[in-house]
Amino acid sequence: MTIQLRDATVEDLPGIMDIYNDAVLNTTAIWNEIVVDLDNRKEWFKARKDRGFPVIVAVMDAQVTGYASYGDWRAFDGYRHTREHSIYVHKNARGLGLGKQLMQALIDHARSNDVHVLIGAIESENMASIRLHEAMGFRIAGRFSEVGTKFGRWLDLTCMELKLPLG
Repeated sequence: MTIQLRDATVEDLPGIMDIYNDAVLNTTAIWNEIVVDLDNRKEWFKARKDRGFPVIVAVMDAQVTGYASYGDWRAFDGYRHTREHSIYVHKNARGLGLGKQLMQALIDHARSNDVHVLIGAIESENMASIRLHEAMGFRIAGRFSEVGTKFGRWLDLTCMELKLPLG
């Protein structure tokens, strides 16, 4: 099994869309309840690329099996060195180490692009994601109680941060 990490292309967007929509329908990783179409993912991709943000895919057997990106944490100039990231892995590829590889690729990109802090906002019961973040050097910065809902229940949000040296 060979896993290739690379910058995403427009051709990868159907695979990214499928992973995203599965997370919308079946997990609390994304606090959206509406699936997206390919035009939505094209707009998202263009907005990321226009801002110089990475979109990285993991590919196995010519299939997109995961993706990662980061973007603005808050849209004010004072936060320009802080980014919030997202990593999603296809349901059939979880447990293979893709999340760790994608996280490392994001960290490497952030280090070379003047990012000082990476933020992860994780549904508090997602212990696999919290453990992954801790293993990659993130620390829990705080927890917000009942700040979102999905599947008819209140969700807590755990915020994690990784500080990177600048320049």
